[in-house]
Amino acid sequence: MKTLKLLPLFLILILTSCTSVRVNADYDSQVDFTQFKTYAFHKNGVDKVQVSELDKRRILRAIDDEMTKKGYTKSDNPDMLINILTKERERLNVNQFNAGWGYGWGWRNPMFMMGGNSFVNATTEGTLYIDLIDAKKKELIWEGEGIGSLTENRSRKEEQINEFVAKIIAQFPPTQDKK
Repeated sequence: MKTLKLLPLFLILILTSCTSVRVNADYDSQVDFTQFKTYAFHKNGVDKVQVSELDKRRILRAIDDEMTKKGYTKSDNPDMLINILTKERERLNVNQFNAGWGYGWGWRNPMFMMGGNSFVNATTEGTLYIDLIDAKKKELIWEGEGIGSLTENRSRKEEQINEFVAKIIAQFPPTQDKK
């Protein structure tokens, strides 16, 4: 009966531990972020990103959408430049299930043992960095990072990119401590 009471807790733990994107942000605490109202993409930086052109456009569209939702305007004479960086790595997960049981009292008595199984799962983990640069000073002022599993599934890809970007941009502007 105790097992049945713990089952819902275990399922909640499993579901919450499988969150698809982990985010982190860092910023220059000396910068007054209220002064920034407009943005543009840092063309030279974005052009160097090693991701497919289709995915690059998806990322830039998602950033446009999120920045617009926050009240920022795209401009030819921006306050901020936005740059993106990506990286990916292969991640191997090895799960072993070993169960053994037997009978007998010593090494001479026959024993019955049941072995286990090993499962290997390979996934691709991607990281998306979104950098915000003060356009006048040409200095990095904020950086957001999102890490999560990537998909090759075309129907899920755009949704996943939107999720990465939304969760990263949700960290901007930073809530600064009063001095």
